[in-house]
Amino acid sequence: MTVRPILRWPDPRLAQACAPVGSVTPEIARLAADMLETMYAAPGRGLAAPQVGEMVRLFVMDVNGKDGPRDPRVFVDPVIEARGPETATGPEGCLSIPGIVAEVARATEITVAWRDLDGAERRETLTGFAAICAQHEIDHLDGIVTFDRLAAEARAALEAEYAA
Repeated sequence: MTVRPILRWPDPRLAQACAPVGSVTPEIARLAADMLETMYAAPGRGLAAPQVGEMVRLFVMDVNGKDGPRDPRVFVDPVIEARGPETATGPEGCLSIPGIVAEVARATEITVAWRDLDGAERRETLTGFAAICAQHEIDHLDGIVTFDRLAAEARAALEAEYAA
């Protein structure tokens, strides 16, 4: 496994939508392993393939990564099928925008469909922090970064802070 460099905003690749993975190959499994290694080294709780320069719909996360035993998860070609009616606004950081924490509104419950590294179809309802983390990472797969979720004034202030 290799710790890969993490792209930093405003790298233009972070604003591009990613292509489907398609078949899960040994190269995709190696990418997922590298991404987990990179996420833990950062340290972070989620990492999307475009953040390491790979423009495919793949992300990894471990919502216990900092607070408990490791529970790594790999999501290949994830799709949010449903969002619950409740939202919460809370602080979000991003490994591609280090040092910046933004208040972002997210659904507190989502249903996600994806494939695992064995190619098996999976579906799960995620709640709380897992739901928020998955939405953040899926945003990356769609070319959306934290700044894109903010009102113009809040975005301008945080971009200025980041540039300083």
